[in-house]
Amino acid sequence: MKTSAGLLLYRISPTGEVHVLLVHPGGPFWARKDAGAWSIPKGEFGPEEDPQAAAVREFTEELGSAPPEAHPAVADLSLGGVKQSSAKTVLVYARQGDFDAERIDSNLIEIEWPPRSGRPLEIPEVDRAQWWSLAEAKIKLVKGQVPFADRLLAQLPPQSA
Repeated sequence: MKTSAGLLLYRISPTGEVHVLLVHPGGPFWARKDAGAWSIPKGEFGPEEDPQAAAVREFTEELGSAPPEAHPAVADLSLGGVKQSSAKTVLVYARQGDFDAERIDSNLIEIEWPPRSGRPLEIPEVDRAQWWSLAEAKIKLVKGQVPFADRLLAQLPPQSA
């Protein structure tokens, strides 16, 4: 079974509203998809790699810059794992911090497009990133990752909503 690790960056507005940074996958398949298409920056890791370190690595690869350092007074949160419909398990960590979503520079991956055509196409793994309120994120996220929004809210202090 494959396992991925992701880092869900969040920030809390002065009014206490929680926003999370999500990414939209690149390529022609996802080009016109929005609701249910966004994701937490994540990727696979091997048995010898620490999942939290893998989550930071994947964030860096997909967005082109490292996430902000964890704040010494606000520890990263483990949001646990969720089995996806693809028989993959995704483990997610949440970190409070800010990031300029306009300045992403995703790594490139090669896909076959159209499928089974034998033609390679190089695409950015992520074509954009955006901050969303938790309510918006639950609409934008792929179905299998929605539980992480609820888990984040459950672990934050009550004034954050």
